[in-house]
Amino acid sequence: MLPFESFTLANGLHIIIHKDKSTPMVAMNIIYKVGSRDESPDRTGFAHLFEHLMFGGSVHIPKYDEPLQKAGGENNAFTNNDYTNYYLTIPKNNIETAFWLESDRMLSLAFSEKSLDVQRQVVIEEFKQNYLNQPYGDVYLLLKPMAYQKHPYQWNTIGKDISHIEKAGMQEVKSFYQTFYNPDNAILSVAGDVETEEIIRLAEKWFGPIPPGKTIERNYPKEPLQTDLRELTVERKVPQSAIYMAWHMPERANRGFYKTDLISDVLSNGNSSRMYQNLIKKSKMFSDISAFVTGDLDSGLFIVTGKLLNGASKEDAEKLIFHEIEKICDQLIEEDELKKVNNKIEANLMFSRMSILSKAMNLAYFEMLGSASMINDEVAKYQKVSREDIMDKANEIFMETKPSILYYQAVNGNE
Repeated sequence: MLPFESFTLANGLHIIIHKDKSTPMVAMNIIYKVGSRDESPDRTGFAHLFEHLMFGGSVHIPKYDEPLQKAGGENNAFTNNDYTNYYLTIPKNNIETAFWLESDRMLSLAFSEKSLDVQRQVVIEEFKQNYLNQPYGDVYLLLKPMAYQKHPYQWNTIGKDISHIEKAGMQEVKSFYQTFYNPDNAILSVAGDVETEEIIRLAEKWFGPIPPGKTIERNYPKEPLQTDLRELTVERKVPQSAIYMAWHMPERANRGFYKTDLISDVLSNGNSSRMYQNLIKKSKMFSDISAFVTGDLDSGLFIVTGKLLNGASKEDAEKLIFHEIEKICDQLIEEDELKKVNNKIEANLMFSRMSILSKAMNLAYFEMLGSASMINDEVAKYQKVSREDIMDKANEIFMETKPSILYYQAVNGNE
């Protein structure tokens, strides 16, 4: 059980407090409910661009990192399909520095052509280095548009095309900030040796005067049921050929998510899992293989990825993967198998709550899902899933819909 208190400022900012007397450090986490799904199809990569711009200084604080480091703090951030997450840790005696820093960039981020140009170049270089010039780097640039043809999950957080960031103008960047970086579109969580009254006082002092934004209309186009098999083969200079298969699955807050996550663990979580035993050890056709879920707020993807050993064909690889999937659709898994994966999930969830930073992150995340209290129900939700539930959900995902398959063919003698 992870205890917490919560309250909401008049401007709509949700605040969550977890007290942990075991550490002199405090963690602060801010989620802005803006991700790549909130972008225009012809201006993608903006949420990720802002992950960088938010560190470029605000009106009263030219260099975000400098005062934080002087106060003994550290920080970072990440962006995904659904939200942008900023987090920091700081000695509890300097916690007001964190409120000052975060509130100023929420209220008045400094915009200059120089800052925009610098961060634009950073993102462009990241796009080239991590997605275009790295082995297997463009996999999800290719796979996601196959799987999603209506919903904005069809592009990566880095963006659909490098030109979208290259052409990003000051006015549209400011407009994106004014739309999404407001208190009523944010969740702030604090974990550490803190007192509720002090956190409320600091929140009212630093965030209370910030006005709320305009109501955000979130009308994401619904992805229709995929009834056609979609396949793409590309040739690349990579060490091994690889296969990537994606099926649609329920959204994160849906009960079906837990069933699907358990399916992925039965198939590939650890050396005793089905795919490791049958596709790596026995068949010797794969050097590695994994099944995982994306866990998106809207309907996500169940993905199987495998690197093929020399001589293995695409057809043989597909056949082996489909065989494992058919088994989980046709036969109830063993009781011991379900218990084993549930034990691993429970252990991972408990481990993820050990540090004050992970607790602050998790509380903010579950508040975004619907309520921070959901964090205390996670283990029970997995344990409620039966063997029959798993077989039914496997049939629904794998038999009633078709996958998108990307085959990455190694060329020039690298295979």
